[in-house]
Amino acid sequence: MPTEAAPRSVRIAGVITTLQAVAGLVFATALVVRGAAVDLGGVGELDRRSTYGEAGYYTVLSAAVLAAGIGLVRGKHWARTPAMLLQLLLLGAAWYAIGPSGQPLIGFAIAAPSVAVLCFMFNREGREWAFYSRPAPDADRES
Repeated sequence: MPTEAAPRSVRIAGVITTLQAVAGLVFATALVVRGAAVDLGGVGELDRRSTYGEAGYYTVLSAAVLAAGIGLVRGKHWARTPAMLLQLLLLGAAWYAIGPSGQPLIGFAIAAPSVAVLCFMFNREGREWAFYSRPAPDADRES
């Protein structure tokens, strides 16, 4: 039995989540370039290994976010929870940037897409898709 297609709002949330993952991959790439181009060794400075380790961490994290974003675009129910968890974590980072860090522009740039994704996921169509259009347990394995 084929699964019902996700509503437009869920697919838009998936596109935004995918764009957030791409931004994370761009950041990881920038870290690798910075680590390769600049001599980071020395007292009180970062070394190449920690920069590459940070890039690896963001690559793995962004790959997981990318999977959730693509899953939402394709209408996979499993992708809803990781995508919403990411948005909640990003809202915490945005709050910290706006308040204690004194970087409101960065904070609002982080918060705006997160709030949009949460609104798209919690609107009427998103809730109906999440709770009332679940496929049969065996049908999800086939797709």
